[in-house]
Order: sequence, then structure tokens, then C-alpha cells
Amino acid sequence: MTNNTGSLGAVDAAMALTFSLDGETFAVPVQHVREIIDPLPITDVPNADQVAPGLVNVRGAIAPFIDLRHRLGMRPAVLRETSRILVLELTLEGEMTTVAMLADDVDDITETTSADLETVPDLGVRWPTEFIKGVAKKDGALVILLDVQTAFAPKPSH
Repeated sequence: MTNNTGSLGAVDAAMALTFSLDGETFAVPVQHVREIIDPLPITDVPNADQVAPGLVNVRGAIAPFIDLRHRLGMRPAVLRETSRILVLELTLEGEMTTVAMLADDVDDITETTSADLETVPDLGVRWPTEFIKGVAKKDGALVILLDVQTAFAPKPSH
């Protein structure tokens, strides 16, 4: 990660991992990505919230499975040959937490600067805007940068 600071024209550049969900490209900052692995069995937790319906065993450590598709109001995932689990390390509610989520495909690592990000309009967006930090254009496509603190939090912060 590059962080250039100065008085005028300061640019913050950050590396982000892009992945696909339901045909859309999303991104999370790479510093939160611990690993990318093949899909694992999800153990359902009785009476769990649909956003965090179960647990996965990641190399002997139990991690909550976050259903980002449900949180974003998308249709349920269909496992594909390209599906991968992203294991993320985040500070949630003041504690370092490992979570897992299913992506349809993992695309690339890209650099995004604060100048690339545009705010998300309140109208015309399919997803709850509190989960989105901004939108960037990369190679003619839109990349939705997730706000990891709200998108993966146990309960949405409204």
C-alpha cells in the first residue's frame, strides 16, 4: 500500500482484491485478505441470522460465514467451479475477527486511489449504500469497494 501525504494533491493509493458476486465486481482492501481457498462445508447454526448463517473450519480455526449476497439483497449463490472462499481478518466491534465469505470468482488485485472513487448515489443502486465505500471505474467496468466495517459486521449499523 502506498500512502503519499502532502498539502495539495495528496493521493492515497490502496491495493484491493476484486471478486464477482452475481455478475457484479466488488473489492475489499488486500490488507484484510488472509487467504483465498476452495469452498468449504458450512455448518449451519440454529436460529442464526441469515447474514451469518453458519461456521466454517479454516485450517483448524472456526470462523463465522458471512453471506454477503444476503446482506446485499442478491439471490442465493450457486457453487461453480470458479467459486472461492475469501478468508478476511477485520476489526469488528473492537476485536480482530476472522470471517469467511463465498465469492463466485476471484478476479485480480488492483490499485485504487481516492481520486478513483466516486460516492454512491442514493438513487438507482441495488445495494444498501451503507455497505459501500465508493465506486471506481477500472478498464471500463464498475468496481464496488465495500466498506468492510459495515458489510461484515454482525448486525448492520443503521
